[in-house]
Amino acid sequence: MESLISTFHLDAGLFIAQLVNFALVFSVLYFLVFKPLIKVMGERTDKIDKSLKEADEIEKRLADTAKEKEEILAAAKQQADEMLVQADKQAENRRQELVAKAKEEIGQVINAEKEKLEREKAITLKEMKQEIAGLVIMTVERVLGEKMTSDKDVELIKKMVK
Repeated sequence: MESLISTFHLDAGLFIAQLVNFALVFSVLYFLVFKPLIKVMGERTDKIDKSLKEADEIEKRLADTAKEKEEILAAAKQQADEMLVQADKQAENRRQELVAKAKEEIGQVINAEKEKLEREKAITLKEMKQEIAGLVIMTVERVLGEKMTSDKDVELIKKMVK
């Protein structure tokens, strides 16, 4: 071992002084630098872990919110579809009501026109009967050569009946 000490020029007193000096510097560094540094790094690690947990929670809430948004949109779409179906039904009912009302009005107009035509026909027939009666009277007067009166009319009827 002495050869080792002489080869490397080691001095035992100096070696012990350097060990004590190293221990002192290490102690000072440990208590003044490493320990506070470890504490700060631990706090920082806790803070990062907390931030990561919060980020995960925010992501979950965001996913839940997106899912809820999709559900709300689906419900709104369904409600809109139902409203469209209901509006179509109401429009169809209204159309049917209007068609029925129009048919009724057309029926009323046709009936009114039929009644008008019947009245005009009756008036025309009455006028025609009067004209024909007048023509028959004129024809009979010409044939008989004399004017017909109600007395002569009755007498002629009696002759014809016998």
